[in-house]
Amino acid sequence: MDKFIEVKGARSNNLKNVSIRIPKNKITIFTGLSGSGKSSLVFDTIAAESQRLLNETYSSFIQRMLPTYEVPKVDQISNLPVSIIVDQKKIGGNIRSTVGTATEIYTGLRLLYSRLAKPFIGYSMIYSFNNPDGMCEVCQGIGEVNHIKIDKLIDFDKSLNDGAINFPTFQPGGFRWLRYTESGNFDNDKKIEDYTPEELKLLLYDKGSKPLNPTDKWPKTALYVGVIERIQKSIIEKAKNKYTDKLKSVMDIDICPECLGTRVNKRIRSAMIDNKSIADCVEMPIDELIDFLNHIKRNASTSLILKNILNRLQSLNMVGLNYLTLSRSTNSLSGGESQRIKMTKHLNSALSDVLYIFDEPSVGLHPEDLIGINKIFKMLRDKGNTVLLVDHDPDIIKIADNVVEMGESSGKNGGRITFSGTYQELLKSNTITGKSLSEKHQINTQRKNFKKYYQLSDVSLFNVKYASVKIPKNAMTVVTGVAGSGKSTLIRRLFVGKYPDSIVFDQSQIKGSSRSNILTYLGVFDDIRKLFAKKSHENVSLFSFNGQGACPECHGKGYIKFDLAYMGDVKQKCELCKGKQYNSEALEIRLNGRSIYDVLQLTASEALDLFDGVIAKKIQFLIDAKLDYLNLGQRLDTLSGGELQRLKIAKSLLNSMDNDVLILDEPSTGLHEADIANLLELFNKLLLANKTLIILEHNLKIISQADWIIDMGPHGGRYGGNIVFSGYVTDLLNCYDSYTAKHLRKFIKV
Repeated sequence: MDKFIEVKGARSNNLKNVSIRIPKNKITIFTGLSGSGKSSLVFDTIAAESQRLLNETYSSFIQRMLPTYEVPKVDQISNLPVSIIVDQKKIGGNIRSTVGTATEIYTGLRLLYSRLAKPFIGYSMIYSFNNPDGMCEVCQGIGEVNHIKIDKLIDFDKSLNDGAINFPTFQPGGFRWLRYTESGNFDNDKKIEDYTPEELKLLLYDKGSKPLNPTDKWPKTALYVGVIERIQKSIIEKAKNKYTDKLKSVMDIDICPECLGTRVNKRIRSAMIDNKSIADCVEMPIDELIDFLNHIKRNASTSLILKNILNRLQSLNMVGLNYLTLSRSTNSLSGGESQRIKMTKHLNSALSDVLYIFDEPSVGLHPEDLIGINKIFKMLRDKGNTVLLVDHDPDIIKIADNVVEMGESSGKNGGRITFSGTYQELLKSNTITGKSLSEKHQINTQRKNFKKYYQLSDVSLFNVKYASVKIPKNAMTVVTGVAGSGKSTLIRRLFVGKYPDSIVFDQSQIKGSSRSNILTYLGVFDDIRKLFAKKSHENVSLFSFNGQGACPECHGKGYIKFDLAYMGDVKQKCELCKGKQYNSEALEIRLNGRSIYDVLQLTASEALDLFDGVIAKKIQFLIDAKLDYLNLGQRLDTLSGGELQRLKIAKSLLNSMDNDVLILDEPSTGLHEADIANLLELFNKLLLANKTLIILEHNLKIISQADWIIDMGPHGGRYGGNIVFSGYVTDLLNCYDSYTAKHLRKFIKV
């Protein structure tokens, strides 16, 4: 019995009293349509309980600082190992965090150089760019120098009280604004243009001093710091990601002219191993660095160090990250790159008998990239671990020892296990996934006669060098290539730069909360509330559970949260409104026989018969995105990743009908193979409306139906950036330099 994780009676979200035995030390893949219950079972039940039980082993003091997990709705879970969840969240860290530091490879290089480098300049810590003795004096170990454009940051026609500092939290009312108005250093009503040179220097560049005549609101021990210095220390170094867009508007960023981005000073760069400094190493692509380290002569003091560094580098190489350099800042990595780095970190861990849970590891990856990813999963399993994957990709599903399909449909019609068995048994099954994986595929053989094109000529940026390409108008062009090959650079940067009226839909997640639902996200809720207000002659706010209509007991949440200290938080349905979120006054008013709460319980299909005009048009987009089964009032934080992706597409299309060029960055993210047909149907509707679609995609079903293909590569990073192929999809099959063509031939078995 202890060879299985046993789940009995799982009922979280849409799960229908699910019971399952999951084999340990095997790879189990959970698949099924978006919203079928995969995440509810794997993340909200199994992972949540494992994490919750682990947290309970810590003291109540420590528990208060850890993430809290609700007790899942399940009768029993047995033989549950400690879990590690590997998701697509970007690797954290500030501007000083790099691929080298995140993987600890740079730590190994520092140790290696302290043992072998000539001349000997000190021990390993001196090679750190975070060490005052090792960092570049010009950029302070950041690798970049920032030039803040004073005329963009400061409005010289305004005073401090008028909002002269053009940056969030520095404007009137902001907490950083008080650091200047309460310092007593300035006349707060004096225009900046009237400042003396000394006052302007104090405002902008002061490194830290006691304020001249502070008010009572000034913290007694605080030092006054100039605006430029404060932005550098508090924002650029610590919270750059939070203010990315604003920083772009007030700042130019250049590679440090002294260290050329390597972050270390001249003395560190003078220490060599085989004519290479540690600064040279961090600028090499992973595969070049492996080759360099393999040629270093080993001795008793360095053999183990080199073995450890090479193991970590080989893992990165295996998952297709050979194009990265160790100097790459972690905050510049994509979600897919971050996830793969986290995978390799666990591969090099000494832990075993761990439950590893991966959330859609195929996202953002070309079929060629998945070859290395699959090796990672097998190696984790072979080390004695249990691996659970939530994914839709056929190449991922193929490696499973055990496949679990959820469904059969989505939402209230899902939440059941429709299949559990081997991959070969799945292919013979009559389930949605089984039929999707075993169907024969055809490619688009049409060779449309295009007459008008969008064109790029000899464009260059990042790894794209002197590329020329044409994209037919009123057609579906799919841009393909391995991760890092230059797709986003070519389209999202260079194409949009030339054709700025293009609308870009990316795969960033919608941030849902308990206060946001489908109607609020689509901008339909206001229209419906106005209809209720017109009917009843009441204020529109009465029909908002965030406003006048909120239940007085739960304040519009629908539940009461009890803080049981060390036992965690417990939610209970509000007894006054019975979870309806509204007060009795709001619920008494009817529109066509339904209260505002009743309307929120309607599915999109049901609501279409109730409304007309603008509301009906917006709801129709939900139906076109195949979300007709969802309740209009369903909270965004209860939707699956695939449902959120389709909801975002629905809203994006709703807001883009006046634009001719639509760019979709991996629209298949989170979607089951059976959902792709619905997505293609939606694309065809847009083409009939004379739209031009440019789709950055790895899904072979979408690639096979393209009107035009642009394939980038052949590899990632500095080994990519070239146009490998441009033309009709039928001609791509004959391109033997393309990884996309290689996998497309297998897909249609040519």
